[in-house]
Parts: sequence; structure tokens; C-alpha cells
Amino acid sequence: MTLLKQTVGEILEEKAQAHPDHEAFVYPELNLRKTYKELDEMTDRAAKGFMAMGIEKGEHVAIWADNKPEWLISQFATGKMGAVLVTVNTNYRAQELEYLLKQSDTTTLILTESFRGASYIDILKEVCPELEVSEKGDIQCAKLPNLKRVIVLSDKEYNGCFKWQELMDMGEDVADEALKQRKSMLAYDEVINMQYTSGTTGFPKGVMLTHYNIINNGKQVAEAMKMTKDDRLCIPVPFFHCFGCVMSTIACVTQGATMVILEQFDPEKVLNAVESEQCTALHGVPTMFIAELNHPRFESFNTETLRTGIMAGSSCPMEVMKDVINKIGAEEITIAYGQTESSPVITQTRTDDTIERRVSTVGKAHPNVEVKIVDPSMNQEVERGVPGELCTRGYLVMEGYYKNEEATQMAIDTEGWLHTGDIGVMDEDGYVEITGRIKDMIIRGGENVYPREIEEFLYQHPDVLDVQVVGIPDSKYGEEIMAWIIPKEGKTLTERNIREFCEGKISKHKIPRYIEFTDEYPMTASGKIQKFKLRETALEKLQSKS
Repeated sequence: MTLLKQTVGEILEEKAQAHPDHEAFVYPELNLRKTYKELDEMTDRAAKGFMAMGIEKGEHVAIWADNKPEWLISQFATGKMGAVLVTVNTNYRAQELEYLLKQSDTTTLILTESFRGASYIDILKEVCPELEVSEKGDIQCAKLPNLKRVIVLSDKEYNGCFKWQELMDMGEDVADEALKQRKSMLAYDEVINMQYTSGTTGFPKGVMLTHYNIINNGKQVAEAMKMTKDDRLCIPVPFFHCFGCVMSTIACVTQGATMVILEQFDPEKVLNAVESEQCTALHGVPTMFIAELNHPRFESFNTETLRTGIMAGSSCPMEVMKDVINKIGAEEITIAYGQTESSPVITQTRTDDTIERRVSTVGKAHPNVEVKIVDPSMNQEVERGVPGELCTRGYLVMEGYYKNEEATQMAIDTEGWLHTGDIGVMDEDGYVEITGRIKDMIIRGGENVYPREIEEFLYQHPDVLDVQVVGIPDSKYGEEIMAWIIPKEGKTLTERNIREFCEGKISKHKIPRYIEFTDEYPMTASGKIQKFKLRETALEKLQSKS
């Protein structure tokens, strides 16, 4: 595949010219539908609104909201007028918001009023009390000296804040020629998107991604699914994460496909949208697919239009994969693997791969992407079939971490290889299996134990809905194995049930020493399970018992 050298704005304009009346996006909950021509015009107007506010090329515009229509418009509008869109995790609270806005040098913040019971306005006022007495467009904030503008996605007036409609109205006063001139100043290899990594350890880092990074990655993701303009992708994954704003929105636009968008994940709304909008593709992390499959009225929804999609974000259990293919009907569902630093997808299964390949591997490298497995202690490539750290090189590697040269050099070596920190095994055909994070690997009595292997085994128990395995410190063996299990609804499990299920089937040293039952796992807003929190809870439980 030839790599595209276009900007985010240019790719949308191209599709709007090719099929102006084709549906670009649908919000089933809002009864909102727009064609590619309308999306192109809306994003032009918003781009001019940003310019009217005085936002220059290269300035950082942060957005803190769920999957609102204005999020989508902002993504392409900033892509047209050259501001860098900084995506903010919807779970963030005052301290995290302050850190991100300060570290990213954000000058403009777009935010929704509230999300899941948390008032974003109140949180912002906690960080920036001066907002109440500031002039619109001229905020004076001691903690955030760069922040000048706040735009609220609301019709309600807030002191010091613009309403979204004001932004759109201001766009009317800027000449088309001025926007055309701004567009001509943009280059395909400039940073246009900044995402902060989940920060499961240490402070989050701002990953700088270019037009070139995300357009080409989105296109390759779409092509691995065999997506065309006639496909309709249901998007319940958050836009602030690469899954939402690259693998979903950008992927659709590169093909001219239709986006069917949910503001927040809800299993019933997903099943409803798939049926009512006749979606052909569906995205989600494994926990989302599990929730859909286990919805009490699952059988009453018609999902037969589904053909493909992506399951990603964490290990995809074999049993869940089989159910997605056989029960939901997405026979050509793909598995994608990557990280924000690689724009994000490195490897993906293909629609015609065998079920075995799609459940046991994360596919093979995309075109124009190099992948190798190295011994992390010596940084030397290992033979096929031998586990090691997965590294990747090519157009997909980030520009670096914003204002963090030291972390950038630790992640990307002098030959341009991005070191993922993930343990992978590559087979003779180039298919990769991810067996865990280097830091998640359990070393019990000198034996390397990969949590994924035990998780896959325990998924086979008929009463287990979900399982996560972690290592916890042990004075005798160095580390011991602990399994956190969510039983299926209406089922009761005991430690003894689980141990008896393991005996004689897996090595004795792999049988979990500790077994805990739970209703849910701690997660990031993008659906990644936070194993470090499971470890912390485990240690607290063990200490309270001792």
C-alpha cells in the first residue's frame, strides 16, 4: 500500500467531493444524521471559528467530553486549521486535568458540562477559580498561565466561557479564503493530535501523532477489515482514545464509510444501534463484547447485518471470540494490537484468517510496518517461537512524548525501533501472540509464568465470565499467582471448584495460590483493566488476613 501524504482535513474533503450525499455519521440517540458534504461544511465553519478566536497553527486545543458530535467536528476542524487536538480522558478529575492542561501548554479547552454524574464545570473551576471573573477569550489563571479560552458544549451561559454555538457563529465572519490560506500552510508530517497515555505507572505522557501517523494507520486498519464506503461502523469506544479517534473515525473517513456513534457505551444501546442502523461492523474491547453477549435480552436483537469489526484493548479470550463470531454473527471480526505510541495499530488479524489464528494471535504486521521480537536483556532479535519484547518501526511510530526527551529516548532507540514493553512470540508466518507486559510477567520460584496462559485456561470453566491473573510478592517463591474471577450471573464458584478444575490440566506451579471472586475490575475509561490496582487490592487483603 502506498502511504498517503495528506492532512486530516484533505482526506475528509476528498470524500466529500467523491460522494457528497453519502451518510458520514449518525447519532441514533440524538436522531442526528449528516452527509459527507454536511460534515465537510460543518468542520470548515468550526475551523474558521477557531481562527476567529485567534487560535494559531500549532496551538494546543484540548477536548474533554464523551463522544459528542462536537468532538467529531473538532477533530476535523483542528485538522483543517492546524491546531493540535489534545484528547482528555473522561475519567479525569481536578488533579489530573490540571496536570494535563499545564504539561500540554493547552491554550483552549473544549468541555462538556458533565459526564456520569461529575460536573466538569465545577472541576474546571476548582483548577481555575479565576474563570468566574475572567473575560471570554482572556482567561487569567494562576495555575494554567497558557489557558486563554474555554468553550462549553452547551446553550447555557457560564462566566468566562464561550458556548459552542458562539464558536460556530464566529466562523461565519471569517472568509473562506483565509481558511484556504491556513490549510495551505499545513504539512502532512506535522503533529496534529496529542494523546496522554493511560498513566498506569507514573505521570501520563503526551504522545505526539502526525497527520501521516493517524491517516495511514486508520486506512490500514480499515483495509484489514475490508471496509468500503458501504460499511456502517458502530462506534461505542471513547473518542479520547486511539481506538475511537483513529481506528474508528479516521478509519471510516479514509474509506468514506458511515460512522454510527454512541456518546457512551451501553450494551443495550449498542445492540439497538446495530439493529436499527443495520451496522456491518462493530468495535469494542473484550469487556464490551462480554456485556453485549450477556445482556438479558441479547437474543431479541437482530445483529445479522454485522460482518466485521475489531476487538482490541486487552487480551481477547477464546470463548468470547467464538461467541462474537457465532452468536453476534461478526464472522470477519478482527483482532488488533498496538499502543498509542504506534498510532496505534501494529498488527491485526485479517478477515479470512482461521478462527484459531484470530483467537490465539493478534495477527501479523500491517503493510509498511516492521516488527521484530528481541531479548529485552540484550536487545538482540530472537528466533521465531521464542518470547521476547515486541518492537516496531515505520511510518506509525510517534514523533515522541511532548516535552519529555528522556522518556522518548527510552521508548524509541537510535535505529528508530519503538520498544512496546509487551512480551510477544512470532510464528513462522509472522503471526504474533502477546503473552503479557514485561512488567506483568510473574517469576515464581525462578519459573516465568505468563498470566495470559492461565487466564485462557480458566476461561474454559463453564461458570467463569471473566478472569484476570496477577503476581503478588511472596517470601518463599518471590512471587505467587493470584486469580481474580467474575462468575457468570446466577453461578456460585468456590476456590475449591477452581483448584479442582486446574489439577492435572496445567502445571502445578501455574495453579493460582490465591483466588478471589469479584463483580468488576478497576478499568481505565478506554476499557483497559488496571492490573496494578488488582495487585494493590490483593496485597491489602492479604495483609489484613495476616
